[in-house]
Parts: sequence; structure tokens; C-alpha cells
Amino acid sequence: MPAVSVPAVSVPEVSGPPSSVPPMTERPKHVEQTWRGEDWYATDLADTRFVRCTFVDVDLSEVTTRGAVFEHCTFTGCRLNSSVHRATAFVACSLRGCSLFDATFEGCKLAGTAFERCTTRPWRVLGGQWRGVSLRGADLARLDLSGLDLADADLALADLQGAVLRGAVLTGADLREADLRGTDLRGALLDGVDLAAARLGRTLIDLGGAVLLAEASGAVVDLDPDGGAGASHRGA
Repeated sequence: MPAVSVPAVSVPEVSGPPSSVPPMTERPKHVEQTWRGEDWYATDLADTRFVRCTFVDVDLSEVTTRGAVFEHCTFTGCRLNSSVHRATAFVACSLRGCSLFDATFEGCKLAGTAFERCTTRPWRVLGGQWRGVSLRGADLARLDLSGLDLADADLALADLQGAVLRGAVLTGADLREADLRGTDLRGALLDGVDLAAARLGRTLIDLGGAVLLAEASGAVVDLDPDGGAGASHRGA
């Protein structure tokens, strides 16, 4: 389907994806627009900005969004299969009932974005800042999320079996009833995380994680081989 130009003005609904992206000095911006049932297959949305826009049943399969920005946007029943997002920002967005099968996120910012009843694997995630993201109950099993910033993320009830979170930032994340069996948490920052509230089993953690887990269980951890009190950690 050929691309149809969309004027950067506020209208109730528009038809067709934006046209090819002009130079950065003319970066297109779309505010409070709605698209329903459109075919945006393989559209290049590089450097485009969407603010408070709504996408309903839009086919975004294989789209590319290098440098694009989505702010307070809503995606409902959309297909983003095999889409590729590089240095893209999804800020305070909502995705409901969307399919993101085989999607790639490289160096993206997903601050405050919520995924609800979405197909979330397989994904290819290469770094990025996903602070405050909501993936409650999401299927993230066996994904490689190494080094990802997930501070304050809602991962409660998520399936993280066999996932790799080495070096990830999980400070303040909610992992209550998350399935962490076989999950690799070595090198992850776990300050403020209640690992005891998650489902563990063959979970890989380093010394720091072991201390946090022990303290959450009320144990006193003594790291001084001579038994000195100065190196002890006491659980609350």
C-alpha cells in the first residue's frame, strides 16, 4: 500500500501512514490523531514524533522506527511483528492486546510504558532504559535482557524462567510472584527487590543477591571470616 501523506495537525482520524521522513529540521509531528485498521506494513517511521495518538488494529509489522518518539500513545490490537526499533522512545504509552512477535528493541527508552495481554516473545533486546515499565504477568521466559535498565519496573507475576538478566538494573522493581526459576541474575542490581516474594529454583545469583535474599528471610549475614560484627548485615 503506497504511503499517504498525513498533515501534522490535530484531526479526529486520518488515513494511511506518514509519508517518507524529511530532514531533521522538518521532523514530522503528529498530535492527538487516530488511525484504525490501517496497513503500515514495513513503513519507515524514522525520526517521526507522535504525541497522544491512538492506533487501533493497525498493521505495523516490520516497521522501523529509528529515532522515533511516541509520547502518551495508545496501541490496541496492533501487530508489530518483526518490527525494529532503534534509539526509539515509547514514553508513558499503553499497548493492549498487541502482537510483538520477533520485535527488536535496541537502545530504546520505554519509560512508564505498560504492556497488557501482549505477545512479548521472542524479543531481541539490546540495552536501553525501561524504567517504570509495566510487564505484569508477561511471558518473558528465556529472553536475554542483559544490562537492561528495569528500575522500578512492574514484573509481578511475570514468567522469567530461564531469562538472562545479567548486569540488569532491577533497583526497586516489583518481582512479587514472578517466576525466576533458572533465571540468571548475576551482576544485577537488586536494591529494594524482595526476592523472597518471587518463585525461585536454580536461580543464579551472585554474592550480593545471596545477601539480599538471606536478609529478606531475616538472616544475619556475616561477611567477616573472623566473625567480627563490623562486617555483618542484619535483615529487618
